[in-house]
Amino acid sequence: MLEGKKIVLGICGSIAAYKAAILVRLLVKAGAEVQVVMTADAVSFITPLTLSTLSKKPVLVNYFEPNTGTWNNHVKLGLWADLFLIAPASANTLAKMANGQCDNLLTAAYLSAKCPVYFAPAMDLDMWRHPSALNNVQKLLSYNNILIQPGTGELASGLHGEGRMAEPEEILAFITIDIAKTLPLTGKQILVTAGPTYEAIDPVRFIGNHSSGKMGFAIAHEIAEQGAIVTLVTGPTALTARHPAIKRVDVTSAAEMLEACLVHFENADACVMSAAVADYTPVTVSEQKIKKQDDGFCIDLKKTIDILKVLGERKRKGQFLIGFALETQNEEQNAIDKLKKKNLDLIILNSLNDNGAGFKLDTNKITIIDSNLEKTTFDTKSKTEVAVDICRKLIALMQ
Repeated sequence: MLEGKKIVLGICGSIAAYKAAILVRLLVKAGAEVQVVMTADAVSFITPLTLSTLSKKPVLVNYFEPNTGTWNNHVKLGLWADLFLIAPASANTLAKMANGQCDNLLTAAYLSAKCPVYFAPAMDLDMWRHPSALNNVQKLLSYNNILIQPGTGELASGLHGEGRMAEPEEILAFITIDIAKTLPLTGKQILVTAGPTYEAIDPVRFIGNHSSGKMGFAIAHEIAEQGAIVTLVTGPTALTARHPAIKRVDVTSAAEMLEACLVHFENADACVMSAAVADYTPVTVSEQKIKKQDDGFCIDLKKTIDILKVLGERKRKGQFLIGFALETQNEEQNAIDKLKKKNLDLIILNSLNDNGAGFKLDTNKITIIDSNLEKTTFDTKSKTEVAVDICRKLIALMQ
């Protein structure tokens, strides 16, 4: 959810500033680019060196750095951020934010921010309960800033009560969930297939294809990034699905993939079937390794059940089905025939005749054709970028 996000993390003068090291580490691990901005008082609680090491960026404290002659542009900083987080947010900084005071780099950058602003207060019990502090919080909420509620526990003063900053893990979870609420596929369940199938000949040999699964995994990740819960049914591949919203189901054969798809299809709002499923499978599978004897060797094959056709026949109203067509000749007509015969809403055409398209590569070149036979052709792109294009089409379709 935070991968690739640019985050300004503001740190104020509070004992809770020690938690900022863990918070920076978690944000970076989640894939975010973190720029730490500290108030002068915050430096007394945790060193900029620690935070710059963890964030891999110089920590900013002042408008002007006399040692380097650098001016830290608060306007650019505020506009750079995809997300602005102040944790810990002291009573002093909350008052400045609420009343438009900007006597330091952090509050000036805050006033320049165009992105969502989250704040995690940290202060003693009586300070947190003081009417002025509560009034400042209400002002910030009226500005559409987002409060990360402080927790209850032992405070630095020795008192026990509300006011301690939320734990870094809680802050990360809060922001992730809050972002998910605004994503276009939040609440949707999407089925994605990926990779090849292996059709056994004997215990050591199989019929397969060159699919790596890269396209399907990229699609599953992008759909999950847009808020959906993804079930990824994948054939044999060395790839790893790292997104927490992806549930991976491993299969080997076309029959196993069909079975898994039928289990998850009923509850899916949409399905993106990018797996390269074998069209044929051996009639019989030897229980023992077949020894090399004659000069020739014949295998009787039978058709596998067409998974895409089965799902197309079962598709209900309001459910969307996307298929792939990898072609070598009569590409567009073959794709359109497949779109119609299998009751698809979109078909993704790619041709092995196009440079940069096909199995195992990190790139692809696609044309998307919808049920009205309107087509959109894209340039050769990385499979990650292609996944974004496909996901955008899916979102438009579902909306």
